[in-house]
Amino acid sequence: MQTRLPTEHRQAEIVAAALQLASASSPALITTGDIAEAIGVTQGAVFKHFPTKDAIWLAAMRWVREALLQALQDAAAQAGTPREALAAMFQAHVEFVIAHPGVPRFIFHELQQPADSAAKLEVRAVLQGYRKLLLAVLGQAVAQRQIGADVDPEAAATGFIGLIQGLVMQSMLGGRPAAMRQASGPVFALYLRGIGGAV
Repeated sequence: MQTRLPTEHRQAEIVAAALQLASASSPALITTGDIAEAIGVTQGAVFKHFPTKDAIWLAAMRWVREALLQALQDAAAQAGTPREALAAMFQAHVEFVIAHPGVPRFIFHELQQPADSAAKLEVRAVLQGYRKLLLAVLGQAVAQRQIGADVDPEAAATGFIGLIQGLVMQSMLGGRPAAMRQASGPVFALYLRGIGGAV
């Protein structure tokens, strides 16, 4: 185990640097040299841990999938009711983007690629896992009559994710990710009204 820990630590450091660089630059423009400089190693040292830049991107998206879904699951689990779980998940996603502003750039970059790369498949896995969790919470909310009984869970899940994506896009255009925090409350209140939940 002792021989593996330094490698895993360095890989995590490389991924974190790539995501940090993406907060200020397009992932397409980030080079392995940029990443090496950011963490104070040679470019060869980066390639020692990842054979290609695409491998770094894949590792970054795997980290996003694990970290974001865990944050959402934790938020939902700590809530007292399904309605509170929805609010907690919404806020958890907002806080995740504020803490990691390079993540949306990575995701949008991968979605724009015509081919199905391994990293793009990870993006799909993020959305699928997110949607599955949302549908479970929305189903509980309907069963407990905390939202309208006639709510289409699929449409409600799409609207939930779409609202966050809209907030993210606006924050990227304005260059102020933290502005999402203030805007998220009123936006979620509108969403809740739309699905028949008490605000």
